[in-house]
Amino acid sequence: MFKNVGECIVKVVMNNILKIDNCYGCGVCAASCSKNLIKLRLDRDGFYEAYIEHVDKCTECGICLDVCAFNHKERALQERSINAWAAWSNDENVRKKCSSGGIGFEIGKQLIERGFKAIGCRYDVKNQRAEHFIATTVEEFVQSIGSKYIQSYTETAFKQIDRKQKYLVTGSPCQIDSFRRMIRKFRCENNFILMDFYCHCVPSMHAWNAYRKMLESKIGEITYASWRNKFSFGWHDSWIMGIDGSKMQKEKPVNWHDSYNMLIREKKTFICSRMSQGDWFYKLFLGDICLGPQCQNSCKYKWDKSSADIRIGDLWGETYSNDDKGVSALVSFTEKGRQTIESLKNVTLIEHPFEIVAEGQMKENARQRELTPIFRYMLRNGWKLDGIAFKALYFIQRVIGKINTLL
Repeated sequence: MFKNVGECIVKVVMNNILKIDNCYGCGVCAASCSKNLIKLRLDRDGFYEAYIEHVDKCTECGICLDVCAFNHKERALQERSINAWAAWSNDENVRKKCSSGGIGFEIGKQLIERGFKAIGCRYDVKNQRAEHFIATTVEEFVQSIGSKYIQSYTETAFKQIDRKQKYLVTGSPCQIDSFRRMIRKFRCENNFILMDFYCHCVPSMHAWNAYRKMLESKIGEITYASWRNKFSFGWHDSWIMGIDGSKMQKEKPVNWHDSYNMLIREKKTFICSRMSQGDWFYKLFLGDICLGPQCQNSCKYKWDKSSADIRIGDLWGETYSNDDKGVSALVSFTEKGRQTIESLKNVTLIEHPFEIVAEGQMKENARQRELTPIFRYMLRNGWKLDGIAFKALYFIQRVIGKINTLL
């Protein structure tokens, strides 16, 4: 904040999150604030950031800075013992519906059956965003199935946590790093099992909204969104956007409170757009064109770096290249994580060296593309993805990329 001192205006550095710019947007500081002053909002480039709603009421206790992973160079978890497995659910319906082998769903399902609550991520069609939520039943947890390749809004779910109860918390590596700092701060670490995943980076919500508007002009308001689909082309070509819209939906909208049948019903969507065929969202996301600067410049969670008990992802690479049903990469970093994994039932676990399980995963942060600032400007100002200008700029970026590979 700024304060007048005589004829000068000086910046006053407060002992709170106002001193941080371009943070991860994990929302853990909001859940930690005893005054409930911290909220999440999108910044000008479409990434979540924390802000203080009433600065004058802040006591400057500093807890928000203590739990902030972005505010610390080191990760919260320093002492680790790594074990790694190839894994999948033995329930063919679960394995088929999930993005890889279904092991993340199995962990949540079985912990719920043991009395845990499970915090996962779902797509909220009302607000057209990914959001964290608390599941108390397996039927509710079904909403978390499938990858969501956009940044998740965590504020509501994290603030609803009762630290005296037991939870599985699944989130991106930066969310989990901050979350471990919070539960250590409040001395309730034993009540939580933390699970993250191999993370590329988060794309701007402006990119998702531009993509969404492009589709909604044809199919109406989005009523269902899926980022991965193995039904049509198998696991190795499962990077498929599956979208239903209000104009095209012939059946009743999905009722997530009665959604366990989603596991056994093939969800056939009106839009089925494959990455391998040039889907616009995947061009922007996996082309590293619209990623967050906080991810590209400050991520400290690639490869074997994590503050979670458990990490999940796709097990790419040669070992399971002929398996098209889907195989999960499964890693434990703590004794709690290892015991949780080894207690699982109705799953297949094949132990491997970590290097095999992590094959194909990123070891370094994605770099910013040469024309990313222009793309950010266009997305921020509502330029259409399928417009001539956007297509031309994307073509120029592709040419620059090919030239760079030859140099």
